[in-house]
Amino acid sequence: MSDTPLARTITPTRNPPAARESIAFQGIQLERVAQHMYALMLRNISSDGYPFDDSSHTMLSRPGCVIAAPSYPANTPDIRQDYVFNWTRDAAITALEVAAASPAGPDAAVGALIDYVNFAQLTQANAAPTLGHACFTIDGQARPWSEQNDGPAIQTIAVLAAFDGLDTATQKLARALIARNVEYLLTCYTDATTNLWEEHIGFSFFARSVQLRCLLEVTTNRVGVTVPAGTAPAITWLQQALAAHWNGTYYATLIGGVTPGKPDEPVVPAGYDPNIDIVQAAIYGAVPCTDTKLLATAGQLRRQWADPNSPAVYPINLADRELGVGPMLGRYPMDTYDGGSGGAGDHPWALCTANFAQLYYEVANGILSAGTLPLDELSAEFFDQVGVTSATPIGAAAAALQAAGDEMLRAVVHHSDHLELSEQFDGESGYERSVRDLTWSYAAFLSAVRARTSQAVDG
Repeated sequence: MSDTPLARTITPTRNPPAARESIAFQGIQLERVAQHMYALMLRNISSDGYPFDDSSHTMLSRPGCVIAAPSYPANTPDIRQDYVFNWTRDAAITALEVAAASPAGPDAAVGALIDYVNFAQLTQANAAPTLGHACFTIDGQARPWSEQNDGPAIQTIAVLAAFDGLDTATQKLARALIARNVEYLLTCYTDATTNLWEEHIGFSFFARSVQLRCLLEVTTNRVGVTVPAGTAPAITWLQQALAAHWNGTYYATLIGGVTPGKPDEPVVPAGYDPNIDIVQAAIYGAVPCTDTKLLATAGQLRRQWADPNSPAVYPINLADRELGVGPMLGRYPMDTYDGGSGGAGDHPWALCTANFAQLYYEVANGILSAGTLPLDELSAEFFDQVGVTSATPIGAAAAALQAAGDEMLRAVVHHSDHLELSEQFDGESGYERSVRDLTWSYAAFLSAVRARTSQAVDG
């Protein structure tokens, strides 16, 4: 954790230390920070002039490979995880930010997007045993890993977003890639899959939401992709299936299925819900951010990590509250994953916090557009946490939501290592831990700032 120059721009000497720091953090300019985050993210995308050398597996990356992070045991001895691989989902989320920051038009072909589509085509051709294979080596070969059928869906979303930044030859390749992805999805959208966190197999709320967004965007595409028969019934089925995840209190992350290697255990262990992947289903999928059931789930997520009376509260959030930043959020309560360092786990994540901040911004944008507040008995806690009631004017409610998102992103900046973002922050000290320079962390921050400002980050 370090105070960046941007975090030290205002330090009035007459205030006590906590007050001085609180004022300083309000001066963090998120748009300026995002410019740096974009450059940091680009370091994890290979090109002809910038390949990755994976000495552990004696290979060089192909252009367009997006590594999850440059962390592997040889260069981070306290971390046993090797993240020098290309995950389909992480790469697509990254490509969405490159596409958003890139010019569009017939003469605006973007090398990074062309490389991404070519690498995606390579991994699609090498995917085994199914097209939903989740992880590949840096030269595009299938790595022994799990099948995650949200991957082809979010990859399709990214390729559609990148389409105007492709040259003619790559656009032709992109159409074929999308067609194969959709053909695959129409055979498996009713199936169970490995969930977002790669821990359980079941009917995933996140996967279903991303699949739904994919099929909706394919249905309305204007880039020459043929909409196959069966798409409309699949959309209807997925909409109904998502509704089945509501249990009366929150959206369940998984229903049905089994735990790998433990067929006698329930698919979702005690304490796995509420799960942050419900928020991510709105950020990356088709669930509206103003859905009051989603907001009910989000309110419980914030409470469990920020309420001083919660057994799952992160101590760092209580300290940060005195500084006017935070809270930071994790994946689910009592999460034991610690990046392979052998610790006890249970820490906030940069990407989870940024995704939740984006939820605040998206809700603010939604209520300003609609002129109404989606506040009912389900969403009341979510709005109460930021001081919004049914009597709050629309403009004031939007401002409160934007301020809440800003406080979360400023916590991420405060606890970053000179803006470099790891996978997790320590739940007690706030210092970075786990895998370093996580690509998804940067992409999530950039996506949130875009939602806040309605402006692309151009690096």
